[in-house]
Amino acid sequence: MKKEVIEIEKFSFSINDKKILKNISLTVMKGEYISIVGPNGAGKTTLLKCLDRIYKGGVGSIKISGKPIEKYRQRELAQHVSYVPQADGNIPPFTVREFVMMGRYPYLNPFSSVNFSSNKKDEKTVQDALSMTETLKFSERFLSELSGGERQKVFIAAALVQEAEILLLDEPATFLDPKHEAGIYRLLARANREKGVTIISVTHDINSAVMTSRRILALKDGVSAFCGPAGDFMNNEILLKIYEKPFIFMKHPQTEKTIVAPEAP
Repeated sequence: MKKEVIEIEKFSFSINDKKILKNISLTVMKGEYISIVGPNGAGKTTLLKCLDRIYKGGVGSIKISGKPIEKYRQRELAQHVSYVPQADGNIPPFTVREFVMMGRYPYLNPFSSVNFSSNKKDEKTVQDALSMTETLKFSERFLSELSGGERQKVFIAAALVQEAEILLLDEPATFLDPKHEAGIYRLLARANREKGVTIISVTHDINSAVMTSRRILALKDGVSAFCGPAGDFMNNEILLKIYEKPFIFMKHPQTEKTIVAPEAP
């Protein structure tokens, strides 16, 4: 029987007296894949940061695995929730292996070196994550030497080695070319399918949201404007309220799922 891993109830959050999230409620079951969509400024990234307690406070409640989020110590919370932020151009000065080993910090001795762990489980977990993300072949290279797509896979590997049941991602395929974008989404689908990782991913690409996720949460001005099966989202009555424009639809030639067709210039 599946359990609830995230329970958000009537949650609101403000920054500098500006209300960003308004009365959000959402229950996420273990093993779900949910995409969060919506226009710029809708509160998508803010919600992720509240779930990882980067942003603290707010009105209402958030529970992670049945426990109020404010009751967790940070290292304990990191054993339940991992977070891959949106790429911002800042590149940490570490090798791939060093950076991924840092993802084990919830389990490592605070004085451990990132170059070494005497724990065979840590070493195996890192090795498995590097293999799964296809980054093992450049594990001794510095992050600065990698392409954007390769680096994004490393960031996901670092999140996977936390062995958290929940993986939060903010625009995981932003700025990537089609090949690397497809690779990232295949990797996330595999982690969800094979490891049972619960995935919550923020994206502006509603086609990828429909293709990859089982449910979609759409935010508009900090309010939940839609929450339901991904297939039900491709409806102009719904999309017009969220994006203030109609869309043209077509059937995907491989999956038969309804997707948005590109508009003629």
